[in-house]
Amino acid sequence: MDLLEYQGKQLFARHGIPVPSGKPASTVEVAVAAADEIGYPCVVKAQVLIGGRGKAGGVKLAKDRAEATQYATDILGMDIKGFTVHEVWIEAASDIAEEYYASIVFDRAAKAPLVMLSTQGGMDIEEVAEKTPDALARLHVDPLLGFQDFHGRKLAFAAGIPADLIRPVGAMLAKLYTTFVAEEAMLIEVNPLIVTPEREVRALDAKVTLDDNSLYRHADNAALRDPSAEDPQEQMAHERGLTYVKLDGDIGILGNGAGLVMSTLDVVAQAGGAPANFLDAGGGSKSEAIVSAVEVILSDEKVRAVLFNIFGGITRCDEVAKGLIEAYAVIRPTVPFVVRLDGTNDVEGRRLLAEADLPGVATAATMNEAAELVVERAKTGVAA
Repeated sequence: MDLLEYQGKQLFARHGIPVPSGKPASTVEVAVAAADEIGYPCVVKAQVLIGGRGKAGGVKLAKDRAEATQYATDILGMDIKGFTVHEVWIEAASDIAEEYYASIVFDRAAKAPLVMLSTQGGMDIEEVAEKTPDALARLHVDPLLGFQDFHGRKLAFAAGIPADLIRPVGAMLAKLYTTFVAEEAMLIEVNPLIVTPEREVRALDAKVTLDDNSLYRHADNAALRDPSAEDPQEQMAHERGLTYVKLDGDIGILGNGAGLVMSTLDVVAQAGGAPANFLDAGGGSKSEAIVSAVEVILSDEKVRAVLFNIFGGITRCDEVAKGLIEAYAVIRPTVPFVVRLDGTNDVEGRRLLAEADLPGVATAATMNEAAELVVERAKTGVAA
């Protein structure tokens, strides 16, 4: 779950990380009142789950009440890369002497948190990593050992941090790591991490991604979820207990089990197709779950064909077939379906589909055959 900037800063503050004072606002009146209370100059910042706010005009420095009113009016309701601004963060302006970059991300390949630090803050870190990779210091932390003082010093020396800031920056990294572990985050990024003229280190930004699977242990964090900011299909799937990730293609994918679905994505891509989603209906999927899954997939207007790839273990293929038959009776899909059933009750499942004679539904014996067929049908959008 991604947090808005101000939510991330509130989380930081709970762990003793210094952040500028500020208040959120969803109306111009509340924003101006917050600016009056915080004092001028102040910064009006769009709160959206996307980068590039400043370049889009979503971050403005207000020198007085009139400017705060104007900027809040302009920014609220603004569209930034497809995200509508519903809230702004009114923040006390900061004096900046230097800008750094700091982040902690869980590196799945290394099975350990990866801490990164650079003196080139305030820039797109991807550009920094590509053009000047040596400017980005990296260090994996043993989860059993945790972040130690020497880790901070090692990163600071490698990044070229001035001598008088090595310990303060190291202390900041230690607090960020403590937050990362305590809140069960997947990503914590501060860009920029600023140094004031008084040589104090503060987090001027906060990008935080929490592990959805841990939210039941963090009721306060779970309450921060904003359904209106989520993708409609992903929100619909979440409400129905389905694992769904929206992608950019036009072929809907449904499988049972994450490994099978990922393999299906690969096979479809190898056949020249572009998957529109990742949808894992889970093991033991009943017909009701299949109906829900079909509704979620077809709610994406880009989908031109759908591939069902089911391996029956605890999931019964006849239940999947019944679910598809029910979905056709309720939804009446207009795009072609390709169904591959293998495993428990697969013969019965194929028999049910054959007897139902659903329009636009074809069966395939193997994954490769199913992928090639669905790619072919996606090109025309109709059953062959």
